Amino acid sequence: MTMKTRLFCLFLMFLGKMAVAQDPVRLSLPEVVERARSQSIAARQATTTRETRYWEYRTYLSNYKPQLMLNGNLPAFTRSFTQVQQPDGTILFQPVRNNNSSLSLSLSQSIPGTGGTLYATSALQRFDDFDRKNTLYSGTPVAIGYTQPLFQFNALRWDRRIEPLKYRESQQAYKESLEQIAVRANTLYFELLLAQVNLQIAETNLKNTGNILRIAEEKYTLGKTTRNEILQIQLEQLKARKAVGTARRDVEVSSLSLKAYTGLPAADRIELLLPPAISRIAIDSAVAIRESFENRSDAIGFRRRMEEAERAVAKARGDNSLNALMTATLGFSNRGATVPDLYRRPQDQQTLQIEFGIPVLDWGRSKSRLKTAQVNRQLAEYTVEQDRQTFRQEVHTQVTLFEMLRDQLSLTSQADTIASEKYQIAQERYILGKLTITELSIAFAEKDQAKRDYVYALRDLWGAHYQLRALTLYDFENQRKIP
Repeated sequence: MTMKTRLFCLFLMFLGKMAVAQDPVRLSLPEVVERARSQSIAARQATTTRETRYWEYRTYLSNYKPQLMLNGNLPAFTRSFTQVQQPDGTILFQPVRNNNSSLSLSLSQSIPGTGGTLYATSALQRFDDFDRKNTLYSGTPVAIGYTQPLFQFNALRWDRRIEPLKYRESQQAYKESLEQIAVRANTLYFELLLAQVNLQIAETNLKNTGNILRIAEEKYTLGKTTRNEILQIQLEQLKARKAVGTARRDVEVSSLSLKAYTGLPAADRIELLLPPAISRIAIDSAVAIRESFENRSDAIGFRRRMEEAERAVAKARGDNSLNALMTATLGFSNRGATVPDLYRRPQDQQTLQIEFGIPVLDWGRSKSRLKTAQVNRQLAEYTVEQDRQTFRQEVHTQVTLFEMLRDQLSLTSQADTIASEKYQIAQERYILGKLTITELSIAFAEKDQAKRDYVYALRDLWGAHYQLRALTLYDFENQRKIP
């Protein structure tokens, strides 16, 4: 094989690869929707939001776990002059150089039912007097204590009622975000599909107009038509060329929008498939409403909002009454010249203390805060009830709309078939001289509009389908909840 032959073969292989690279990527609606759910920026944002809420929930759970804390003040060196009162009442400023370090290890456990805290601690303190060259130790080998708020708002108990609801709400909100992504992807899909259909119609019309123009010119030569009819067809041909240019521009713009949203490579040329009509799915309004209240984040949010309103009332009531804190400690403590001295015959240590505060005169502030919380709770009840009714009506309306659009699609499909057949007959009658160019143009326009109406109806039906999924988080096609 000569060098020229080899170069020619390589050139043919390159052209073959280029031709393969230029082949359009054929995509269906489910493929585009699935790609948008997994690779779009909106999907990544939804995933990030879900992860944020997960770690917030983990933070909440950690409040109910034992907490081990090491605290220290090391070193704690001081060099200064301190005033010292003398026996005769005079003041002298004496130089001070010391180090007063401390270290403590504590284990605590919150009690959600009471709002108290049970803890155990061990502490060590060392004092160095550098001027007098003296070192002392003090410490608590072990101590067990308990703190209990009395007649106060228990935040831990209310968090246990509300935080799990917020977490469940965020999980369902993530699913809703994916379904809303599907709704948006459906819109962009049909925008590009309609642009491609318009381009096909425009190119077909341009070709047909050219054929009709040649036939009309032959008829004009034979004296069977008028110059005005020739000009009318030429005008239709110019409109068809303009429509081709406009359709190509719309295809390019819609293609870029779909690629940007779904993460498709910008260099790919996309060809979309016409989705089938949805006819097998049976939707019961009662089932849709029931699934909505079981699955949607809004339904969980209704309960969460009422719990938050109740919590606000409980907090206002707790802040307005006697506020007291009881602290009890039982342990051992000691002092010595060395660390081992602290553990030789340590002394008992007990503490019992109650701190309290009672509002005596606040000019009705406590009562006003409680009444405000109670009124807000009543408002929350009314608002949630209204939202429930609106929510229920929205789902029922969407089910009704879906059924209407499915019937509408069937009628539009029949109209498309009739319009296409009518145009074929009109074209044949025009060639035979039994139809005017005006009547042919009318059939022409009716055919194009019927085709577009069918795509519009298909878009609306699929959009209603995905919107109904987002409203219920239920897959009616497979009769199961959306995982």
